[in-house]
Amino acid sequence: MLTRAQLLGPLAEHRTNEVVVTTMSVTRPWGRVSDHDLDFASADSAMGHAADLALGVALARPDRQVICLNGDGSMLMTLGTLATAVGAQATNFVLVVVDNGTYEITGNQPVAASAIIDHAAMARASGWTNVHTFVDAREYAVQIPAILAAAGPTFIHALVAPGTEGPISRSSAEEARYLKVSLADWCRVMKASLMRTGPAA
Repeated sequence: MLTRAQLLGPLAEHRTNEVVVTTMSVTRPWGRVSDHDLDFASADSAMGHAADLALGVALARPDRQVICLNGDGSMLMTLGTLATAVGAQATNFVLVVVDNGTYEITGNQPVAASAIIDHAAMARASGWTNVHTFVDAREYAVQIPAILAAAGPTFIHALVAPGTEGPISRSSAEEARYLKVSLADWCRVMKASLMRTGPAA
């Protein structure tokens, strides 16, 4: 099982100008390893829709890779996204299910059947062909550069130890820059960055 740092560190190291959409228990930890205008925290409401939002960005900007760091509980709320991504042929979409078995930021309540559900199997059954499962940090760190370079849609099921992240706010008390301002203000930051940088290199 990976720690949060073992999951996010290699991703941040190999990230260039991809859009990264985070939600729930990875929102703060990602903000500790990345401070980029193309980071987007989808943690305000509508739990379960971070993957939908990220897929929408990927379809709107097919020139740019979009990575979604989704929760296991969140994924279960919108399983239709798995079929939509395949049907849309979103080759620039990477969906990472960060499986810690709990709804961490609301008190670590257990996700129903978390020890039984195989997220990677559900992705394959939905038509995803580029599917990976990681429980070993070393294997993940070795493989992540090639995974990010491959055409998608790409699905990563990462088994991660639960943590102690609490409820997320948007205020100056938060460490991450993308949580220090309102959602509307950060949308303008990301939009300006996408317009400024144009197509990905």
